[in-house]
Amino acid sequence: MLIPEDQVRQRIQEIAEQISKDYAGKDLHLICTLKGGVFFMCELAKHITIPLTMDFMCVSSYGNTTKSSGVVKITKDLDEPIMSRDVLVVEDIIDSGNTLSYMLEMLSDRKPASIRLCTLLDKPERRRKKVNVDYTGFQIPDEFVVGYGLDYAQRYRNLPYVGIVRFE
Repeated sequence: MLIPEDQVRQRIQEIAEQISKDYAGKDLHLICTLKGGVFFMCELAKHITIPLTMDFMCVSSYGNTTKSSGVVKITKDLDEPIMSRDVLVVEDIIDSGNTLSYMLEMLSDRKPASIRLCTLLDKPERRRKKVNVDYTGFQIPDEFVVGYGLDYAQRYRNLPYVGIVRFE
């Protein structure tokens, strides 16, 4: 276990309080990257106290491996336009930054009023592309992690904590 359930929940509440303050008086549009980000976004949204809407994208560069392929695939795009909206992209984890860099550039081209990034987990030492992270739950070491939405070959997402996978 890397991060126990109670620490994850406490940090999500703290991030939600900050987001509520930062976006006070605005309508916030959350964009979740599926599938891993859904656990984090749902918990985060429950604690945000301002009006919000949600949409989902499915963007991947992993497949069923532990290392990013470097090829970004969009398998589900947004259902609603984001022009002139205050957008917060909600991610489960950022490591190389390749996927997020591509996604943020594509979303910026759609002319939102603002676009920020929120992640539960951040692996800054793995970063290959610069990505500005506005809200971070935890910085973690360069380990392969599962739980709280993160998976290995579509498994272990439902763990209520963040754990490290070690391969023999």
